[in-house]
Amino acid sequence: MKHPIAAAILATAGLFSTIAYAQSTPWLLRVRAVHIDPADKSDPVGGAGAADRIAVSDKVIPEVDVSYFLTPSLAAELVLTYPQRHTVYLDGKSIGTFRHLPPTLLAQYHFAPGAAFSPYLGAGVNWTTFSSNRLLNGGASLEHDSLGLALQAGADYKLDGNWSLNFDVKKLRLRSDVLIGGAKASRARVDPVLIALGAGYRF
Repeated sequence: MKHPIAAAILATAGLFSTIAYAQSTPWLLRVRAVHIDPADKSDPVGGAGAADRIAVSDKVIPEVDVSYFLTPSLAAELVLTYPQRHTVYLDGKSIGTFRHLPPTLLAQYHFAPGAAFSPYLGAGVNWTTFSSNRLLNGGASLEHDSLGLALQAGADYKLDGNWSLNFDVKKLRLRSDVLIGGAKASRARVDPVLIALGAGYRF
């Protein structure tokens, strides 16, 4: 009788330790510096001529993300920043600027949550809203919203019980019609790669 009772006690202790883990330390806050590298692909302007004439500037931006761990390995991450200004180029010449706000929601799987080095993969959705379009002195603009797939790979390196270093790469599907006088003139496939380095704090 002693062995089944001992096994039951150990199983119950393990269950409560997992629940305590989820309840006491579910939150992870990260701050990152992110380099945005757009793909710079586009349809021919006006439906004729060469493709890929429209480009969007690279940029380094600050980013804050909040992760909630449902289990030691499964987490949901919300990626946030403030509206960012980019320059748009046509055949290498600036035609104006726009702002975009790109919140992203991801589901992640962490392969070694208890280890010092913990890689992860993630997938989710990115919703980008465009504003303050100032293209061709107001004669052109980008459509208002873009909704697309987001893929992610990264790793955390623990410094102690709370702090960690983070490296992260994301690929976003980000498309927008380019409108001139309200009519579609081209379609830009921005599709940026985001390379980030930052620090995290586990509560």
